[in-house]
Amino acid sequence: MGIRDWHELVNIPVRIRKKYSIKEGTKIVFVENEETGRIEMIPVPRLSELFGAGREKRDDLIAGIKELENEHRREASIDR
Repeated sequence: MGIRDWHELVNIPVRIRKKYSIKEGTKIVFVENEETGRIEMIPVPRLSELFGAGREKRDDLIAGIKELENEHRREASIDR
């Protein structure tokens, strides 16, 4: 972990932190929404929190991967 300076620290009110389960050390990305003129705060989940996130779509994900592999093989054979 690198050294953090005051530019990287933001205080988020307790009410907001509790509502959105934001804990100390949570990484946050700030995105400017040009349509609304607002700055949106998006918590970035840790990789470990994403483990198993696609479990209910497992079969669809595997089918999509196989379809992409087949498409790449077809394109490779055309290029020869």
